[in-house]
Amino acid sequence: MNIHFSFPQKLIAGSLVFLGMFAAAMTLGAADMTVKDVWLALATSASGDKMSIIREIRLPRGIAAIFVGAALAVSGAVMQGMTRNPLADPGLLGLTAGANAALAISIALLPSANYFVTTVACFIGAALGALLVFGISAIKKGGFSPLRIVLAGSAISAFLYAVAEGVGLYFKISKDVSMWTAGGMIGTTWGQLKIIVPFILIGILVSLLLSRQLTILSLNEEVAVGLGQRIPQIKGILFIVIIMLAGASVALVGNMAFVGLMIPHIVRMMVGTDYRYILPMSAIIGATFMLFADTVGRTIHSPYETPVVAIVAILGLPFFLIIVRKGGRAFT
Repeated sequence: MNIHFSFPQKLIAGSLVFLGMFAAAMTLGAADMTVKDVWLALATSASGDKMSIIREIRLPRGIAAIFVGAALAVSGAVMQGMTRNPLADPGLLGLTAGANAALAISIALLPSANYFVTTVACFIGAALGALLVFGISAIKKGGFSPLRIVLAGSAISAFLYAVAEGVGLYFKISKDVSMWTAGGMIGTTWGQLKIIVPFILIGILVSLLLSRQLTILSLNEEVAVGLGQRIPQIKGILFIVIIMLAGASVALVGNMAFVGLMIPHIVRMMVGTDYRYILPMSAIIGATFMLFADTVGRTIHSPYETPVVAIVAILGLPFFLIIVRKGGRAFT
């Protein structure tokens, strides 16, 4: 007998899994914590070493994982819907590479710049990377095929990563750039979160408000025009949303590919093809996945850190290959 669950039930189930993963992220690590310790740290003003570890290290790191995971998952879902490309992902289509290059340049030329300036530089870099990829793909007629966009994304990403490396070597700041872009939540501060989180919240909120239009756009652009949708304006707003989400993620944790590719495919398998359901569920599942990856990175070889980008790549690369082999239909 097939049991059908409604979307609210699925959303509640996803939220419960997310809360369980958050509790695990707060308790697991090099220093042993209990659920009681976490509760005391979050709900009371109790002091002590354990309270400080939770409040000043694990909690900001966990919040960073939550918002980065949600941002990358939602931006990947929006990209896939807007381009109707099952392989679209901010890390594969030049956005994170562009943000990375802009980050290196800002560190080199503006060493005393505050975190807000660095974040804006990442937004500009993400926009440049995306424009280069889509510009190259549009040179030939029919250029927006999934394969051509991915190939252009790979080429532009390699070029922009080389720019970042060259800037790092020339200005002797390679170590600073590498520390920032290693792909992890290590050293996340409350000050960084205060700047980054509002951008991510705004980006996710705008994408949710445009989820109905995105659903129509993902099915057929001609139908969208026939229904009176303002396609250029909608695409322009969604493009800005993608840049905000991807740029903010790179500014906070560095390069992170595959999250925006994997999560929307998994979510479609759960809730179907309506973006009114895909986007909120992607935010929850993306946050849960990133919390999981960060927790594994902290605990698998404790007290040493395993880069979370390596954990994500180990999980994401086989997924990418499966989608390529199935022509993008593996999980839809």
